[in-house]
Amino acid sequence: QVQLVESGGGLVQPGGSLRLSCVASGITFSIYTMGWYRQAPGKQRELVATITSGGTTNYADSVKGRFTISRDNAKNTVYLQMNILKPEDTAVYYCNAGRRNIVGVLTTYWGQGTQVTVSS
Repeated sequence: QVQLVESGGGLVQPGGSLRLSCVASGITFSIYTMGWYRQAPGKQRELVATITSGGTTNYADSVKGRFTISRDNAKNTVYLQMNILKPEDTAVYYCNAGRRNIVGVLTTYWGQGTQVTVSS
């Protein structure tokens, strides 16, 4: 059974920092592209950042320079370090694991989400 379990969310003041963690089980973690997505109230889920099995990262323009995604394959864990947080970063943050097989079929898994609220 595949599980992605996020932690580290909470309430933080504007300008503050949080680090999200996502521990994966039931998959061969090292071969998956891992990602963080977020969904604010009334909005669609959007990409925040991804990191491939080889360590290549990709960020949404809105978080470039403020957020850093990283992974520890030995711990089956992906992290999202969030600095200089803004009220518009408030959302539920979801962990995602995805990979395409040799014929291009996508397999993807989602965590249950963790709430991040940026407010004074």
